[in-house]
Amino acid sequence: MSDSTPGSATPEPGQGAPKGDWPLYEVFVRGKRGLNHVHVGSLHAADDTMALTHARDLYTRRNEGVSIWVVRSEHIAASTRDEKDPFFAPSADKVYRHPTFYDIPDDVPHI
Repeated sequence: MSDSTPGSATPEPGQGAPKGDWPLYEVFVRGKRGLNHVHVGSLHAADDTMALTHARDLYTRRNEGVSIWVVRSEHIAASTRDEKDPFFAPSADKVYRHPTFYDIPDDVPHI
């Protein structure tokens, strides 16, 4: 058993830390027919094992998942709304990535 100091970022399992002190986890589930994991929600848990167990119980009640990922929210890097225009601006100057210069035959369906 390791020493745990009050206010530590990661409470030890079974130490009885108040739920408000538990880290926030983001939950991603891959469905039976899905090819990728989809963000389904968030939850608080004392550790990774508890987060997986609670995510399974909460987000796959109807047996729809085949894989679950839990990631601490503090480990996710994301762009902000304020950065939206400048962050994505470099893709606008790559017009060759858009199919506007190609002739698509009429017999090609669904394009």
